[in-house]
Amino acid sequence: MDWEKIKKEYETTDLTLKALAEKHDVKIGTLKSRKSREGWARGPTEKDATRVKEVATPQPIIESDELNDKQKMFCLYYIKYFNATKAYQKAYGCDYFSAKAHGYKLLQKVAVKKEIDALKAQQQQSVFIDAQAVLQKYIDIAFADITDFVEFGTKESPATNENGPLEDEDGNTVMFETNYVTFKESTEVDGTIITEVKKGKDGVSVKLADKMKALEFLAKYTDLLSENDRKKLQLEKLKAETAKLEAETKQDQGDGGKVVIVNDKEAMRKAMEDDDQDN
Repeated sequence: MDWEKIKKEYETTDLTLKALAEKHDVKIGTLKSRKSREGWARGPTEKDATRVKEVATPQPIIESDELNDKQKMFCLYYIKYFNATKAYQKAYGCDYFSAKAHGYKLLQKVAVKKEIDALKAQQQQSVFIDAQAVLQKYIDIAFADITDFVEFGTKESPATNENGPLEDEDGNTVMFETNYVTFKESTEVDGTIITEVKKGKDGVSVKLADKMKALEFLAKYTDLLSENDRKKLQLEKLKAETAKLEAETKQDQGDGGKVVIVNDKEAMRKAMEDDDQDN
């Protein structure tokens, strides 16, 4: 997949993410994740440019003669994300694996560490505050979709026993339908809104940042959101309230409302057997 081509097309045309996903035969969730992680951006319209100018905050200044332009950008991105890999990727425009290999090394450079310390001091003195970045992070959390992180559904698998695949009277392999859950690679998702990843007896689980808190935060600052984001906020609030009501109803009925998503074949088989016994 030529991601550089897709990124350039997004930044230089007015095609929507949905249209790009359909054009290049890629999942919309994957496209959104790439856009967020790599900071895809379009040039502001005249109206947007005016708005940005009005709400612009003071920016830190780097006067060091020991650093080149990209190293300076690395320092600025680092104090924004506090992640050497992401800062290097943003500053140098390289792929994730190259950034992971070189980001930490650059962070150890004396002149770079000195500059980052100076920038932190400016930040602590409230010389600049990236309010828009904070707002965007809450938007990312509030509008996160589970399909951005996992793929799930049903598929047909061949039935087997100790002798191998089972066949019917006509010699055809017997198939049965199973559920599956597949986690996406870490390089394909926005790890900044994942608070926990753990592996237990039921498989691997991923916990996202608190969606309800993000929705509550955004509800206080709707005037800062675009018209599209305001509509999405209303929709997400409605979905969250509906899910909460359904969970409470199930609990009242004695069901407990328990939902377990596993990514382990043996644990999935056991869960299905337990469900059969309950029935």
